[in-house]
Amino acid sequence: MSNKTHTATLKKQFQGTYDEHSDALFRFAFYKLSDREKAKDIVQDAFVKFWEYLRADGEVSNPKALLFRIASNAIIDNYRKHKEMSLDILVEDGFDPGDHTHAERIVEQADGALAMKLLNRLEEPLRHLLMLRYVDGLSVKEIAEITDQRENTVSVRIHRALKDLKDMFEKND
Repeated sequence: MSNKTHTATLKKQFQGTYDEHSDALFRFAFYKLSDREKAKDIVQDAFVKFWEYLRADGEVSNPKALLFRIASNAIIDNYRKHKEMSLDILVEDGFDPGDHTHAERIVEQADGALAMKLLNRLEEPLRHLLMLRYVDGLSVKEIAEITDQRENTVSVRIHRALKDLKDMFEKND
């Protein structure tokens, strides 16, 4: 395959990966950072590194897992630099992706605020696993690749985190 054809193939693969995963990657970064501009920077950097990886190796078996791993590492680096974390900003800013009536929106925001409050009580590793699984829709296998853990370990930790959330919710009633 000629160099020009190879580059065109890589560009097509990159564009398809970007189209498929950029929104989820942004949501993930935005949730973790509570800062739209930082989240955009993280996503951009993740895709730049993804492109560099494609050009160097040309083969990525699971682009979604690689992108989330890159973004996750960049977010950790950001926390190490700034040591500030505010996960409630999404709820406070009235984030609501759906188009609902005012009353439905109020109920959903109240439920969302409670969910965020309870979620924030979990230890960070467990909270991170739940976000990857239920907000970003990643499979246990993908989460295992991102977090460099065994699939069984990820499954057990997600199960425990859900049990802890359920217990906290029942105590909150």
